[in-house]
Amino acid sequence: MIFVDSLMVKIALIGVLGVGAQWIAWRTGKPAIALMLLTGLIAGPVLGIIDPERDFGALQEPIIKLAVAVILFDGGLSLNFRELRHAGPAVLRLVILGVPIGWALGTAAAYYGAGLSLPVSALFGGIMVVTGPTVIGPMLRTLRIGQRPAHILKWEGIVNDPIGALLAVFIFAYITYEGQQVSVAAIGLDVLLSSLLAGFLGFGLGYAITWLFPRGLVPEFLKAPVLLVFVISGFIIADFIQHETGLVTVTVMGITLANRPFYSFQALRRFKEDLGVLLVSGVFIILPATLDWETIRAFEARFIIFLLLLLFVVRPLTVLVSLFLSKVPWKERLFIAWIAPRGVVAVAITGLFALRLTENGVPDADALIPLSFGVVVATIFAHGFTAQRLSERLGLDKGPGRGILLIGANNWTIDFGALLKSLDLPVTVADSSKLALRAARKRELEIYRGDILDEVTHDRLDLKDFQQLVAATDNDAYNALVCADLGPEIGYESVSQIGADRERAPVRGRVLMPGGPSIEELVTRQLAGWQFSRTRITEEYSLKDHLASRPDDAESLAVLKPDNRLLFFSTDARPVTEAGDVVISYAPPEAAMTRRDKKAVQAAERPASPE
Repeated sequence: MIFVDSLMVKIALIGVLGVGAQWIAWRTGKPAIALMLLTGLIAGPVLGIIDPERDFGALQEPIIKLAVAVILFDGGLSLNFRELRHAGPAVLRLVILGVPIGWALGTAAAYYGAGLSLPVSALFGGIMVVTGPTVIGPMLRTLRIGQRPAHILKWEGIVNDPIGALLAVFIFAYITYEGQQVSVAAIGLDVLLSSLLAGFLGFGLGYAITWLFPRGLVPEFLKAPVLLVFVISGFIIADFIQHETGLVTVTVMGITLANRPFYSFQALRRFKEDLGVLLVSGVFIILPATLDWETIRAFEARFIIFLLLLLFVVRPLTVLVSLFLSKVPWKERLFIAWIAPRGVVAVAITGLFALRLTENGVPDADALIPLSFGVVVATIFAHGFTAQRLSERLGLDKGPGRGILLIGANNWTIDFGALLKSLDLPVTVADSSKLALRAARKRELEIYRGDILDEVTHDRLDLKDFQQLVAATDNDAYNALVCADLGPEIGYESVSQIGADRERAPVRGRVLMPGGPSIEELVTRQLAGWQFSRTRITEEYSLKDHLASRPDDAESLAVLKPDNRLLFFSTDARPVTEAGDVVISYAPPEAAMTRRDKKAVQAAERPASPE
């Protein structure tokens, strides 16, 4: 018991539970936010192992606020203006029209549904316009819905987060104004000027980073710490100017850095992504753990009416009215109209203002905390567990990425791509040379002309569509660079490169085939008549039989599983091969193959695709 009561143990436990829940979500395909929320509820009010108020005391609020600042900054880093090419008009509508419509409808739902006083309803309705990266980011990570709806939801969540917070600041100032005559214009001007000042501060800090780092004024080993200090300092300074304007500062700072990239940007962005994942994991364990039985008992039956109105009336009407006559397809509008989970920002802001309103004797202020937790739990579970199914029903789900991306158009990649296509695998050949891609087009393969490492490529080519990437250009260093740069995007276990002279060029991905032949060797073999073959493994004809019957110098290239997963053989990996799998080999001319193996190849070719 003494061991469990240790604060260090509890901090470690928060990390284990949060990251563990995210790992389980990844393995099972379940919504990560919902699993983390459930884990926090079990560790907090159910078992009583974690009690943030008891364990962290006065540090609880600043810990959560700074974590939210870093998470929101990380969200801003993902907002590139190029994404607005298709999503921009919809995002603008959801900000300019959606915020006031959502505020008005949320206020009405709180007033008539939850029975709150009008001032408290207006404040809570303002807070309810937020969604935010703490919940939208993890949800979008598990969905395959295409770029436009994903970009719309991401931009809306990150941009509306500080807007909702500032709306609450404005309403709170109006409610608690102690002068003789309240001036809406004066309060609004004060909040607007504070927000503009916070925005300029964020832009200035972001611009300073993009000026300092490329000029060598900050060494590489200090860039990530300096960036983190800038984020936290900017958030705190803006918050001193006006409460919650720090959210504006860190968001604008992130957007500035995202659209003024520099040499260290990718490495720093990945550091912030990793830090963001860790902070989201911790925050969503601490957040539900703050619930106690007194707060749970304070949740009244009438609040359920508000939750139903929020889920089925407020959000759908807000989106459908805002996007009316827009170019967003109806199916995407319906999906966006349903998705609006609330997270830590909503709870943190509500808790802050509930305390201050209670101190000022405002009626119904004490109902805000249980109601805000009810909103978070209801929206996360409702949207988290239905988003995938709804995207499938609406035809927006693109399914798991089963494509193969071949970098470099040459005889070897084109012949290999043609074989994969015959197995019903989507294949794309990418090269910057129009002439080199001509042969791939003749074989009716999908092509992409451009540098795969160019940032613009990510707008035109969705890397989530691919299960494997093979870098097979005639430049060994470029192949290694592709694997190093795209490994974090696709997964290092899913990037491979052709063999290279390790003394002249580095290796950053798995080297294809046990022998690790170079591209020069492969092209030479192609000219000599080497061929790709496919052989179905059965109970009667095992992998051992296949290896014994083929030429000694043949190479095992890949295994195609019945569920269309393609696993490569490499210099250091041998996929497990079972009955029902199809083995793809690269072998000398067919004349060198034995009669037994030819029959196996023919048997594999009868069905168009393995089942």
